[in-house]
Amino acid sequence: MPFREINPKVVEAQLVPGQRMYSQRGAMLAYRGEVSFTPSLTGGQGGVMSMIGRRVANEQTPLMTVEGNGTVLFGHGGHHIQVINLAGDTLHVEADRLLAFDGALQQGTVFLGAQGGVMGVVRGQVTGQGLFTTTLKGHGSVAVMAHGGVVELPVTPQRPVHVDPQAYVAHHGELRNRLSTALGWRDMVGRGSGEAFQLELSGQGAVFVQASEEKL
Repeated sequence: MPFREINPKVVEAQLVPGQRMYSQRGAMLAYRGEVSFTPSLTGGQGGVMSMIGRRVANEQTPLMTVEGNGTVLFGHGGHHIQVINLAGDTLHVEADRLLAFDGALQQGTVFLGAQGGVMGVVRGQVTGQGLFTTTLKGHGSVAVMAHGGVVELPVTPQRPVHVDPQAYVAHHGELRNRLSTALGWRDMVGRGSGEAFQLELSGQGAVFVQASEEKL
């Protein structure tokens, strides 16, 4: 279910009977045709157990199930929108950045502590991600939100990419990520900027970076 970019802050989705998609609640701007919107308890949250975990951590993002026959315009908060097309790989992205996505994608939730232990949890706090991150896997389209537009940076085994954690939006492909300190501990005292840390991504894939350190 591809999205058509109307402008940098609005996308259009074409719905046909038998297809389903999910959107963040409040993201529908307008629609044509016979389209229904219903609250989704588990869509995009990785199932019931992940929903419980997110609820305990206060990291839930309410979603809507969108079905029918017609076209829907999506946008939210005036944020810039980036459309990411998946071809069988996995996208890692924060749930609150998901504007809308294809319901055919397999949804999951990853505990950041499982991706680097204590440093994984620290990464979640530094980036504002919290303790969990959302995964979407398969073939389909995802519309994510960001501040100031998004740049896609390819990552190869020969050319890893270092990212300011607060500018990180999402990544896909077979990537490993590692949080490291860019400054000594004494230099970090009194600094609130995420630039005291770097997020290193290596492997084969791409990382999406926004043109701002502001959170949604």
